[in-house]
Amino acid sequence: MTTDYTFHAGEATVLAADGQFTDAMPEILIGRTSGPVGTAFANMMAQSKGHTAMFAIRACNQMVRPPTIMVPKVTLKDTANIELFGGVVQAATADGVIDCVIEGVIPKAVANDLCIISLVWIDPRCAKDPNLDKKDMYRTNYEATKLAIRRALNGEPTLDELIANRHSIRHDMDDWS
Repeated sequence: MTTDYTFHAGEATVLAADGQFTDAMPEILIGRTSGPVGTAFANMMAQSKGHTAMFAIRACNQMVRPPTIMVPKVTLKDTANIELFGGVVQAATADGVIDCVIEGVIPKAVANDLCIISLVWIDPRCAKDPNLDKKDMYRTNYEATKLAIRRALNGEPTLDELIANRHSIRHDMDDWS
């Protein structure tokens, strides 16, 4: 695990249960508030239409530490998707962050010196799905947040792994090669 906490990026994908569109794919940037991640974090406080940023909170008056800002990867065009983002996904992200502190992935001693930016995927089909399983949406976002943070702080995948897999692993959406 790294100890400089200057600038660390990680991502993870956790797939939904069959029949759900609740795949989670957070892209995490974590670093010191006094460094480049802190500068980016502060600059993200400005709102952009359809990409409303919000803090990860567990409940009202319970913002997690390290402070975490969530930004949707897709344009949120309706109230239903915004409610999923600011409800289930927000809670799952917040719980994932604080559990990383509890489990020592993020050392408690530096948690107040760090901040996290989390780019979050919400499939636009979720809000219109009459069979949406919010528990599955919570599960995928919670697990993916924790995994992305762990990968960011552990420098995963390593360069050696990427080089070794260069010709054996393809992008999941690869239909062009």
